Amino acid sequence: MDIDDKLELKATVEVAPHLELYKVVDFLNKNLKDKNLIFGLSKKDNKMIISIYET
Repeated sequence: MDIDDKLELKATVEVAPHLELYKVVDFLNKNLKDKNLIFGLSKKDNKMIISIYET
């Protein structure tokens, strides 16, 4: 079974790029993993996309 089969995308938001945004996503992942939430960060054109997944 692929990990994508276990994750349900709950929400996304596009924000302006910031050099330390990855630190926020890392903080959320470390502190909310027991709530079955995973946060992702990706870049599209000149925007950053924060995604929230539920396992």
